[in-house]
Amino acid sequence: MNSVNTNVGALVALQNLNSTNSQLATVQSHINTGLKIASAKDNGAVWAIAQNQRATSSALDSVKDSLQRGISTVDVAISAGSTVSDLLTQMKAKALAAADTSLDTNSRSALNEDFKALRDQISKTVANADFNGVNLVKGTGASSIAALANADATSKITVNSQDLSLTSTNLAAIGANASIGTIATASAMITSMNTAIANVSTALSKLGTGSKALSQHLDFVGKLQDSIDAGVALKPERAGVLVTPGRPHASADGASPRPPFA
Repeated sequence: MNSVNTNVGALVALQNLNSTNSQLATVQSHINTGLKIASAKDNGAVWAIAQNQRATSSALDSVKDSLQRGISTVDVAISAGSTVSDLLTQMKAKALAAADTSLDTNSRSALNEDFKALRDQISKTVANADFNGVNLVKGTGASSIAALANADATSKITVNSQDLSLTSTNLAAIGANASIGTIATASAMITSMNTAIANVSTALSKLGTGSKALSQHLDFVGKLQDSIDAGVALKPERAGVLVTPGRPHASADGASPRPPFA
C-alpha cells in the first residue's frame, strides 16, 4: 500500500500545499498589519530601515504639536494686537473731537473719561493675551517662542514677541497716564496716536509673518509624515487587485498582472 511518505505525487502535492500555506500566511500578515515587511524575519535590512522611518514619523507628531502650540500662541498675540489697534483708532477719534475749540468743558471732560477708559482697556487686553502661559505682547512676558521644526530638535522656528503695553516703545507716545482734558493735550495726542497706530501695525505685521511661517511649516511636516508613512506601509497599486498566493496579481477587469506588493 502506498503512503504519503512513499508516493512521489503525493509528496509533490504536499510540498505545494505547504508552499501555498506559507504564502497565505505571508499575505495574511500583510493584510493584518498593513505593512509590506511586518517583522525583522521578513527582511531584516528593509525592516530596520522601515523601523527607523516609523520612529521619524512618530517624532514628527511632537513637531506638529509644537508648531500648533506656536501658531495658537502667536494667533492669540495677533488677536490682542488687533484689539489694541482698534482701541487706538477709537482713542484718536476721541482726541480729535476733544481738540475742537467750540466744545464746552463738560463735553470735553466726558470725552476725556471715554479716552482714559479705552486707554486702560489696552492694558487689560495686553495683560490677558496668554496662551499656555506665554504672552508675546506683554513687556514682562516671553521674549520669543521657538517651535520645533524637525524630528531631532536641531532646527526651530522662532517668532519674537512684540511689546504692546502702554510703557513700551511702541506706545511710548501715549503712555500709561495719557489724557485729553484740554485743547492743547488733545491736539498733541492726535500726533501721538498716529505714531502709536503705525507702530502697532508694524508689530502686527511681524507677528503675522511669524504665524504664516509656522502654518506653512506645519503643512510641510504633515505632508512629510504622510510620505514616510506611505513608504513603510503596504499600498496596493490600485483598487480591484486580486490577491492569489503564488501567482501574480490580476486586476478584476482583466488588466495585465501586477506585482503582489509594490
